[in-house]
Amino acid sequence: MKRLNRDTYVAAALLVISGVFFWASFDIRQPDYGVLMPSTWPRIIIGVLAFLSMIFLIQSVGATPSATEEADPDRRPGIGGFFAYWRNPIICFATFFGFLATLPVLGMLIGGISFVFTLLTLLGGWQRRDLMVHAAIAVLTVGTMWSIFTFGLGVILPTGIIYNPFG
Repeated sequence: MKRLNRDTYVAAALLVISGVFFWASFDIRQPDYGVLMPSTWPRIIIGVLAFLSMIFLIQSVGATPSATEEADPDRRPGIGGFFAYWRNPIICFATFFGFLATLPVLGMLIGGISFVFTLLTLLGGWQRRDLMVHAAIAVLTVGTMWSIFTFGLGVILPTGIIYNPFG
């Protein structure tokens, strides 16, 4: 019998989690008004997650354990090697937690722009041209999404202390 690899276990866990989430979506309250049930979008997202997890499971069953679990030759041993190997994900999580911590003060618009700019700069470089591109991307993407949610969809986003456009 062929030994299962780590990817197979992760794919199976994702399928179980998708099933639990789909089952929990039946507990979403159904209001008496509207034509679209509140559970529609969560079920669509969970269905896509389950579909992708099924593809992951099928691919992982066909893979050999030695091909997926080989040691990375570039990874150094020890704590320093761990942080050097996982540098980018650690930067992403730390920057996101900083964004969440400053959200009550900066609000969604300024906080989102500063989050995207900081993350792009930390991961993409500090050259003058890069800084201008990062600033343009941050302002355009976050400003567009903020406008869509605020004005198009009528979602009330966190305003913050510094800039409150509706206060």
